[in-house]
Amino acid sequence: MKPAGALPLLLLAACSKSPEAPTPAPSALVTPAVERTPDKPHTLVPADFARVMLGTKIKGSDAQATFVSDGVTIATVASYVACPAGITVCDPATLPPDTVYTYVHHVTPGKAVASATLFRTARPAAGFANGVGYDYAEAAAALGPNGEMDVAADNGALVWRVVGGDGWKAGETITLYWQSTLPPAARIADAYLVETDGTVAIGNGPFPAREKAVDEPPGQ
Repeated sequence: MKPAGALPLLLLAACSKSPEAPTPAPSALVTPAVERTPDKPHTLVPADFARVMLGTKIKGSDAQATFVSDGVTIATVASYVACPAGITVCDPATLPPDTVYTYVHHVTPGKAVASATLFRTARPAAGFANGVGYDYAEAAAALGPNGEMDVAADNGALVWRVVGGDGWKAGETITLYWQSTLPPAARIADAYLVETDGTVAIGNGPFPAREKAVDEPPGQ
């Protein structure tokens, strides 16, 4: 005959053993989409073009452009691209891939312009090598003793903006430049923009071919 206390103990043991909960299936790892934000405008430190040592020009890089808005010429721009000093034959096809090319623009506001305010690239400056500036002496002569040019990068584009002074008036030429590790494309595109008296016009000039995006499919 079993002890009287055995039955409750057996029942307690049976009740304490509950069925194991099923192991939950692992949830799929969700990677949040990466949102690209545009570069914030930031000021660059411009150098004096008079101190830039240049070699020979790239053959065929010379360009004369007229920037016109509503039939009025608001600026003329003479441009070219040069190799570094010491290079006598400026042929990108035979030069190392890290060669720095200098894009030079002589910008002159048109006769009908009271005051020009800025010159900029109309697209991101492909291959930008962090070299940028303008001719200090020309800017001082054109803008007056209290004038200068602020140079900034804005979403990859380069902007030269007049700050102070008595204005960038008609016929006053200022030489601007920037440097890139990419030579100009074979085709000269509408790649530059001039703003005068609140009027904007786009014109031609030597410019690098656009750089391929990291996630861009091959062959694009």
